[in-house]
Amino acid sequence: MKFSDQLAFVRQNAKKNKSRLYMTVLATAMGCAFLIVLASVGFGLQKSIVDEIVNDRLVTAIDVWGKEDVGNEPLTDADMDYLRSVEHVETVTFRHYLQQSLTPKVDGTDLSEEGVQAIAVDFAQEGKAGFKLHAGRLPQAANEVVIGYSLKETNPEEWIGKTMELQALQYEGEKEALTPLTATIVGVKAAPTKEWEAERSIFMGLDLLDEIERITGTRLAGVLDPKLSEEELGWVTPIAEPRPYQSVQVIAESAERVKGIAETIREAGYYNHSIANELEQVNVMFLIMKIGLGFVGTIAVLIASIGIYNTMTMAVTERAQDIGIMKAIGAHPSTIRRLFLLESGWIGILGAVIGAVVAYGISIGVNAAMPIVIETFMEETLPEGFVFSLIPASLTAFACFVSLAVAMLSGAGPARRATRIDVLRALRRDL
Repeated sequence: MKFSDQLAFVRQNAKKNKSRLYMTVLATAMGCAFLIVLASVGFGLQKSIVDEIVNDRLVTAIDVWGKEDVGNEPLTDADMDYLRSVEHVETVTFRHYLQQSLTPKVDGTDLSEEGVQAIAVDFAQEGKAGFKLHAGRLPQAANEVVIGYSLKETNPEEWIGKTMELQALQYEGEKEALTPLTATIVGVKAAPTKEWEAERSIFMGLDLLDEIERITGTRLAGVLDPKLSEEELGWVTPIAEPRPYQSVQVIAESAERVKGIAETIREAGYYNHSIANELEQVNVMFLIMKIGLGFVGTIAVLIASIGIYNTMTMAVTERAQDIGIMKAIGAHPSTIRRLFLLESGWIGILGAVIGAVVAYGISIGVNAAMPIVIETFMEETLPEGFVFSLIPASLTAFACFVSLAVAMLSGAGPARRATRIDVLRALRRDL
């Protein structure tokens, strides 16, 4: 019996009991849809809660504190070159904290009493690392700066385009010498994620830092205050010495690369830390959650298998005479078994396809409706792009596999029973 004939036989018999077949397919589809929708909640919440954080610099950054063989000594140019050469490193950033505030003024407002911190960065590398702005743009010229969000109490974007007056302090003997500088504000850094934090920094490029260091004659604008002790002056680095690197961060191409990069540079002797290591426990929690939801959904498919078993058992009973005729003309038992397994498998596949389509529809509806419901009745605003339900292709494939496997197992018993039907009794049966 050809495979095409077997399929034709299955279709022909399926038409005889459309109502029962459709109800069985519907039950299978409902179980499959329930499995997909339940598990999709785990995938959706993981994407919204973890993946959005993972894509942030907070997680892709690896803080490098120094090398084992040099203790607390700052990193050098050679160290920076090595870190940039590590595979899958997007960029390497650093921050030079100036040792004086530069007494900034904007529109006559003295900001030096606000605890201002002047910081020099490489804006080209910061741009690659995802330096976030509240408004404006990153500096492109030497005399352009970005201010912290909290430097102006309200509407800091109003200062974009305005001139900031700076003063570089150094001592000539015991007398203070102030050198005026000007810079244009072109951007405002994004607000801190923690409401109680205040960002009162001034971010400048390396060209402006070079100019300030030439004025002060020291690295990072260190002040040679004659009132300081020799020990305190020991922290001031002469301009003839290399500039120390501070707050070095290695930025990975993606969160998945963080662990490998961290292990590589740790083996090279660099102390480092990344918050991505701590998120592993969160991912494990979501994995357990998805497994649990998938298990509950699988139970629904198993319940649907009762209907498949019942349908196939009745099909064997009703087609006993047909089976007897096939055996009488020489049909092999494996062929008869295959006919019923094909039918049960067809029910499982059809139910899985319908269930998957329904699940995708439910997922789209939930993602569209839940934010509205929460904002309307709970007066809460969800983060942009928050996803409640996400159905990856792997989840659909898994659900289809489970549905097919359960259907085949449900039809295996009736199929074996069909092969054991006595030919003479089947042919004598009065249907």
